Amino acid sequence: TRVQIENLHSFCYNIIEVIRVDNTKKFTNKADKYVSSRPSYPTKLMDYLYNEVGFSDKSKIADIGAGTGIFTRQLLERKSDVIAVEPNDDMRAKLIGLQKEFKNLKVLSGTAENTLLENKSIDFVTVAQAFHWFDAEKFKTECRRALKKDGKAVLVWNNRDEESDIVNGNVEIFKKYCKNFTCLSGSCLKNYDGFGKFFEGEYKLLRFENNLQFDHEKFVGRSLSASYSLTANDEKFDEYVKELNELFDKYEKNGIATVPNYTEVYIGEV
Repeated sequence: TRVQIENLHSFCYNIIEVIRVDNTKKFTNKADKYVSSRPSYPTKLMDYLYNEVGFSDKSKIADIGAGTGIFTRQLLERKSDVIAVEPNDDMRAKLIGLQKEFKNLKVLSGTAENTLLENKSIDFVTVAQAFHWFDAEKFKTECRRALKKDGKAVLVWNNRDEESDIVNGNVEIFKKYCKNFTCLSGSCLKNYDGFGKFFEGEYKLLRFENNLQFDHEKFVGRSLSASYSLTANDEKFDEYVKELNELFDKYEKNGIATVPNYTEVYIGEV
């Protein structure tokens, strides 16, 4: 039946949660690695949002699952008023730190399914690198409640290009050592066709090139910041890091490894 097929698609997309755990805890103790090694989003994407989608310095934007504030900062730098919603205590502490620099930032400890946003108060909802952790149906209900008339949701991912040798090498290391690893976000997205159900009517899908330049520390740190990554207390952690180091050494040039990457964005009304 249609319901069974939709349930199967949902399962495929959320396969990283075969063993159900509280998603709000997945990045505990990883906030520092996240800040130091996770990439930002391309300027061309931000220009598109502000020149074509309607974002402005007068917009009130809710950034949901904001993490440590990588995408949040890029919105703040464009002078928009931003409410960053983040349930993880460690990650949210980084957001709170941003308030010293940006007076146009408010931080809430809500979740995607219970954002704590006021009714009909938001022009745009953004989600960067986090929608795959959400209950899409409940999040849609929250978006409809919080967004003003004609408000839009914007879902963003940085995806490593798995046709490249260095990314494939990284995947093989994850498969070998990380028991909770199933796929990179780009691969997981290929198994998910629920965007048509999440968005109301037509939605836009755009792709922006965003190749990443990592020095040695950031290259290893990017892997260690993943939700499925081993930590220093895990068995075989030293072997895991050794192989990450060797992968960097194999592909670096003048101390920099280039990782092919693209940013995908989905935009529409909900």
